[in-house]
Amino acid sequence: MSASYAKTVSESDVYTFAGITGDNNPVHINEEFAATTQFKKRIVHGMFSAGLISTVLGTRLPGPGAIYIDQTLKFKAPVYIGDTVTATATVEEIDVRRRRVKLKTVCTVNDKVVAQGEATNMVDSRA
Repeated sequence: MSASYAKTVSESDVYTFAGITGDNNPVHINEEFAATTQFKKRIVHGMFSAGLISTVLGTRLPGPGAIYIDQTLKFKAPVYIGDTVTATATVEEIDVRRRRVKLKTVCTVNDKVVAQGEATNMVDSRA
């Protein structure tokens, strides 16, 4: 079982995310500063991609009612404004007794992995 969610990241998304989280790191919001970094232009917050994983888990698989318990995550490549990030979660293990689902999580841009890890969700018991 697998599910995905895709989002094209706009400049407005980056500014909104910075405003909500307070993460005003200039590598995200200042073009002149970002030009001096190894990325040469602004990059999207890594946790923005993690938020897309949360979207998959809460709305698609396991879906509504699932509670996000933990996540490991490694950022593998930058995401830039205008990129379309696809977050995918794939079930790896189901523990019916404990009502836990372990999922492989991955975010890609043009089939290139930008973030990957594992998540655990608590799920409703289904009669």
